[in-house]
Amino acid sequence: MIRVLLAEDQYVVRGALAALLGLEEDLEVVAAVESGDAVVPAALLHRPDVAVLDIDMPGALDGLAAAGELRLRLPACRTLILTAYGKPGHLRRALGARVDGFLLKTAPPEELVAAIRAVADGERVLDPSLAVTAWDLADNPLTPREADVLRLVAEGTDAAEIAGRLFLSAGTVRNYITAIVAKLNARNRVDAVRIAREAGWI
Repeated sequence: MIRVLLAEDQYVVRGALAALLGLEEDLEVVAAVESGDAVVPAALLHRPDVAVLDIDMPGALDGLAAAGELRLRLPACRTLILTAYGKPGHLRRALGARVDGFLLKTAPPEELVAAIRAVADGERVLDPSLAVTAWDLADNPLTPREADVLRLVAEGTDAAEIAGRLFLSAGTVRNYITAIVAKLNARNRVDAVRIAREAGWI
């Protein structure tokens, strides 16, 4: 029996996935959580063989960060990312986090079930539609600090507040924003946010 943990913030999707997997004789959903922060505590409690994780979830940890924590805290648990978005940046982060599988939610149900079994058996799984993308991933040009600044810009935070939250001067924040816009060949900060989001860098 393959023990599965589900992490998905949308209640209906989470319930549908649990019901779908429950139809399989060799799969058992032992936990279903709605936030990235709940993944590791649930995994430590229920000891799943495979964690199926969405990327975008509420909380301090998204699915990819939760996968990284799982690798440290419960290395026996394999990780399969199941997401609506095949953004190059997300795929690069997933490969960097050494997840065991990356599948789009548009995949047929039988493909998801097969992916869980394959990951449980120690195989790596990549959605076929992303195979070409995996060969041609653009490097994220942003430093971690620049990404932090741009995430706050994306939230509508002004330079003074960003400076306070990141313990920087307002002038340094403005310099970061100028550098970010230049690196991304963006027209302005709004365009920089759009470019970075589409690439999965923030």
